[in-house]
Parts: sequence; structure tokens; C-alpha cells
Amino acid sequence: MKKNLILFIILSIFCLTGCQRQEVIKTHGISYLEKREKLVSINITNKNDAIKILGHPSTTGMTNNNTWIYIERTRTRGKFLKLGRNYLKKNNVLVLEFNNYGVVSNKEFYDKTHMKNVKFAKAVTSNDLRKENFIYGFLSSIRQKMETRKK
Repeated sequence: MKKNLILFIILSIFCLTGCQRQEVIKTHGISYLEKREKLVSINITNKNDAIKILGHPSTTGMTNNNTWIYIERTRTRGKFLKLGRNYLKKNNVLVLEFNNYGVVSNKEFYDKTHMKNVKFAKAVTSNDLRKENFIYGFLSSIRQKMETRKK
């Protein structure tokens, strides 16, 4: 009986300690962006070279197609103290700006520590179109109710 209990305890300790030896990493975007961005040189690398080194961009600029943005995001599970919640391990962004000839004119690399220093505008843009649609819809519904009561 004692041997079975000792064997059970040893097996349970072995199973509990060996459940997760390697951390589970979920990567989104381009892997090893830090190393790859060092291969891109200002005034030397062109768009074709950037595609060979980094691949196609994650996104391009909203108003300018000469701005390419590459993203690398890595999440992993926390240890016992984090209660198994996911946390951000890497959050890298590379912004390449090309001139009219397709050559890199500016390169900016942001990592997780630099992201905290980015300032965002606090101004709020009002949506006049939505207000007009609400007023139009409200008045249309009142007009329909009035027309149905006439009949």
C-alpha cells in the first residue's frame, strides 16, 4: 500500500512539474523584426530590397503609399504569479518611408519601451453625418406615423 502511494506521489509530481516545459509563444506579423531592420539602410535600400528582406508590409500609409509599416507582436502565457494570463512579450513596429524614386528616406523602429513615449492627440472629432442621419431618421418616423393616422 505504501509503495503504491509513494509511486502515485512521484508520478503526480513528475506530471505536474513537466506539464509545460516550453513557453507557448504566439507571434503575429514578421518574426525577428529587430534583426531584419538592421539590414535596411537609409538612401541605399529600395522597395524591392525591402520586400526581399522583410516581405510585404503589414500595412501602408493611409494617405501615402510610400510609407510601409511592419509589425511584430509576440504574446505568451504568464507564469504562476500572473495566473496564466497572456502578456505582451514583444511589440515591435518598423516604419519605412520611401522617396519618389523608391529608395528608403527614413526609417523608424519602435519597440515595447518606446511605445509608451508615443503621444496621441486627445482631441475628439465629432461626427456630423451621424447626427444628420439620426435627425433624418427620427423625423421620417414621425412623418410615417402622421401619415398612417390620416388614413
